[in-house]
Amino acid sequence: MESSHLIAYIVTPVTFFIIAFVFAMLGMGGGQLYIPILVFLGFDMKTEAVPLGLFLNMLTTLISSVTYAMKKMIRWDMLIPFVILMFGSAPLGAWVNVNLPTKWVIFSFATVALLSAFLMLSGWRPKKAIAEERVKAWIIAALAGGALGFISGLTGLGGGNLIVPILYILGLQAKIAAATASGIVVFSSTISLISHLHFHEKVDLLLWTLTAVSVIVGSRLGALFMVEKLSNRGVKRLFGIVVLIVAILMYYKAFMK
Repeated sequence: MESSHLIAYIVTPVTFFIIAFVFAMLGMGGGQLYIPILVFLGFDMKTEAVPLGLFLNMLTTLISSVTYAMKKMIRWDMLIPFVILMFGSAPLGAWVNVNLPTKWVIFSFATVALLSAFLMLSGWRPKKAIAEERVKAWIIAALAGGALGFISGLTGLGGGNLIVPILYILGLQAKIAAATASGIVVFSSTISLISHLHFHEKVDLLLWTLTAVSVIVGSRLGALFMVEKLSNRGVKRLFGIVVLIVAILMYYKAFMK
């Protein structure tokens, strides 16, 4: 067993619990940090970090989505159009991941994060809530779902870091956007995970089990905290700050080695 992997069994459960707690509040699975942390600990980006990151994304958002659904915070009419085109585009993104140099996979990862941080911190959105114009909103959501499915397959992101800003721009309040994004990311992460496991079958069962338990507990507590304690403004600001930090770290990872 490599020493870096041994350290991972000790470090990741606690670290990933904290990440799950924070990212569950934001409609994201945490892959933005799970994956780079695993890479820094010595795991291969494509064959180990991305598949595990997607698995944890799926778990984090699944647990938080159950909480949000019980609180009636998920807009199902916006969730379904997002999911439809993901089924075809996520496997395509996973195929491109296999054939793209790791440096550019990380660059894509960082660029997605930077764009989403800008969208939320700027606070911009149309004066008229597009979400209430059902047909137009569904078309936009379906097209965005196709694009985000591809991004999810390519980078290992569940897509929540762009889904939340898009739903916010369409007119949903920040907390509703985050809750709805959690449900969407369950599907995108699951589809992309299956795609990546098809290409990469290297699975460390002990590490997957330890991290799974930590994110299940963290995401449940984080979702409850968001429902009861955070305001829409707080969700929006926290989202932008966290994702901006992620983008900076990943650009550093891509170009400063």
